[in-house]
Amino acid sequence: MEKKFILRSLLVLVGLTSLASCGGSSFDLTKSISVTTREDGSGTKSAFMEIIGLKGKSDVSNAIIATGTAAVLQEVKGNPYAIAYESLGYVTSDVKKLQVNGVDATVENIKANKYKIARPLNVIYKEDTVKNSTLFTNYLTYLQSKQAYEIISENGYVSTLDNPKEYTINGDLKGSIKISGSTSLQPLMIKLAAKFEELQKNCTVEVSGGGSGTGYSNGENGVSDFGMISEEFKSTKAPSCTYYTVAKDGIAIIVNSSNSVNTITLDEVKNIYNLEQDSASKISTWKQLAN
Repeated sequence: MEKKFILRSLLVLVGLTSLASCGGSSFDLTKSISVTTREDGSGTKSAFMEIIGLKGKSDVSNAIIATGTAAVLQEVKGNPYAIAYESLGYVTSDVKKLQVNGVDATVENIKANKYKIARPLNVIYKEDTVKNSTLFTNYLTYLQSKQAYEIISENGYVSTLDNPKEYTINGDLKGSIKISGSTSLQPLMIKLAAKFEELQKNCTVEVSGGGSGTGYSNGENGVSDFGMISEEFKSTKAPSCTYYTVAKDGIAIIVNSSNSVNTITLDEVKNIYNLEQDSASKISTWKQLAN
């Protein structure tokens, strides 16, 4: 009986050793990092590259181009050595989020400005103009409502609101609102505008792009009632305006769930995605990120 027990134990041990040597329970840090990025034209890609300081730069050589959120998640789930990025609201539990500069990618940390791969999405406006217009005042109130909160959250953005109230429909409200500026904020504002028009049947909201520079200029010069900017508000660019943060765009760095790396710095993220990084300091294997 004792011999059989020893033999069975040895067989189990050999089996476990064999499994480990085949990579069944370990992550090989010597493997190359498989860099995954979004397609050109993606708002998430545009925001990510701008935040890490690579706005307008080309993709690194051999980067895997994933079109859409589902493709990004599928690549990371199926590739143990992949690294990618995606808006926090769309990241599922079957991939792993890395800490950035030691901070978790969470809604709370983004709200508190602790997580670095994030930016505010603001509308700017002239305070006196809004105060003197029932229509504009109602629209700004709507942007802070429960209805707006739900749209913001459903589309992968982080709302800065806590316990927002229901928007109350004003049956006498009528007129049109012009909004222009940031193309990063534009898709969300179009959806918010559509809901406002649904609630307020006699109102229309026209949303156009042009970039944050256009948002500043049009807001300051009264070309638009609200300007959109996808950065911290700089009063020097629109001295007569104030601002409201509609949402924050938080982007998580994600890897395969088997990856043993838990944290990364912002500089390391930039290094990995920088085509022009010199070869001497280039991060190309997971061992260089081991912690």
